[in-house]
Amino acid sequence: MISSSLLTTLLLSLAVASTPTVIQDSLVTLPIAKRINANSKATILEHDQARAQELRRSHEGRQRDLNPRENVPAVNGVVDYTVKVQIGSPPTSYTLLVDTGSSNTWVGAGKPYRNTSTSAPTGQKVSVVYGSGYFDGDEYTDTVNLGSGLTIKNQSIGVASSTQGFKDLDGILGIGPVDLTSGTLIDDGSLIPTITDNLFSQHRIKSNLVSISLSPATSLSSIHGELTFGGIDSSKHKGPIHYAPITSTSSASAFWGIDQSIRYGSTTIQSTTAGIVDTGTTLVLLASDIFEQYQNHTGAVFDSKVGLLRLTKIQYKNLHSLYFHIHGIDFELTPNAQIWPRSLNSVIDGDPDSIYSIIGNLGSNSGQGFDFVNGMTFLERYYSVYDTTNRRVGLATTSNTFAETN
Repeated sequence: MISSSLLTTLLLSLAVASTPTVIQDSLVTLPIAKRINANSKATILEHDQARAQELRRSHEGRQRDLNPRENVPAVNGVVDYTVKVQIGSPPTSYTLLVDTGSSNTWVGAGKPYRNTSTSAPTGQKVSVVYGSGYFDGDEYTDTVNLGSGLTIKNQSIGVASSTQGFKDLDGILGIGPVDLTSGTLIDDGSLIPTITDNLFSQHRIKSNLVSISLSPATSLSSIHGELTFGGIDSSKHKGPIHYAPITSTSSASAFWGIDQSIRYGSTTIQSTTAGIVDTGTTLVLLASDIFEQYQNHTGAVFDSKVGLLRLTKIQYKNLHSLYFHIHGIDFELTPNAQIWPRSLNSVIDGDPDSIYSIIGNLGSNSGQGFDFVNGMTFLERYYSVYDTTNRRVGLATTSNTFAETN
C-alpha cells in the first residue's frame, strides 16, 4: 500500500511532468528603429509599387518564379523599420527588417550567418521574391533569442547565398501569416512556422499574436516603436482595439488583408474593397482610379523627381481628413498625417519648403482583390495587432493619431 506522503510526491511529480514550458508572464518587446536610407537611388513610390506588384503577383495562382534574380531589379528601400535579433549559441546579433507582408525569417544580406553549436542545416533550398529584391540560399534551424530571456529553439532560418535590394540590412523578420511561406522551399510545398508560431507552440507566449507600436519619425535614425510578442501593451494605445476579420477576397486574403472604404472629408472616394496592412510598405497606396480622385480633390501635382504628390501651402491648409472605414469604425488620417515629415524632405531629394503627400498610386485600378496598402505612414498613427489564432487585425488610436509632428 502506498503511503500518503509517497502518493503526494507521485502526484506532484506527475503534475510537474505534464506542465508545459513556462509561459512568459510579462510582455516581451523588441525596440523598433526607423532607418532612413539617404543613399537609395529609388523613390519611395518606386520601391512600394514594386513590392505591391510582387506581393499580388505571387498569390494570384501563378507559378512562383524559381529563378528570381533574372527578373527582379534591386530597389533598396528609402525607409524601413528594423529590430535586433540574436541567433545561434554563442549568439550573433542581426539587424532585421520587420515585415508583416512576408513570413520567412532569414539572414545573410549584410552580416554573414555564423554556424554555431545550435546550427542545423535542413538540406532544403529556399527562395523568396519581394518585388524590390530577393534572397535565395539554404534553410537551417537554429536558436533565436529575442531578448528578456525569450528564446525559440529549432526556428527555421534562411541563410542567404544571394540577395538584392537589402543594402545595410542583414535580412528580414517575417511576421505575416504562415501560408505566405508556401512554395518558398524549393521542390517542397510544406509551410515554415513563423517566429510567432513557434513562440506559441513552444508555450513561450500566451497568444499567437504580435502587436506593433510606432511613432512618426522626424530624424534620420532613432528608436520609434516596439514589437510585442504574445500580447498587447495597453500603455501604447489610448482607445479600445477594434478588430477586423481577414478579408475573404483573394489575393489580399493571403496577407493581413482587410476590407475598407475611404472618404475624403465627406466624399466617398473608395467603396468597400480589399487590401492589406503592411509594415514593409512606407506609403499609403491607393488603386490608380482611387488615387486619381484623391489627387483631383486635393489639387496636388505629381512631382516626378520625388515620386510623390506636391501640395501648395494653400492646398495643405484646405486639405480634408481621410477616413478609412474598417469593419464599422472610422480611422482618421488628419491633414498632418497625410504629409511626409518636412524635416526629412532632403532624404527624398525634395525641396525643403515643399509639402509632399504620403498617399501614393498603387499602379493598378481597383476591383482586383488587392486595391490598397495601408503602409507604415498609416501605422505610425495607430497601434496595430496581428492575431493569427482569430484571423484578424486590430487597430487602436494612440497619442500620435492626431499629432502635428509633420
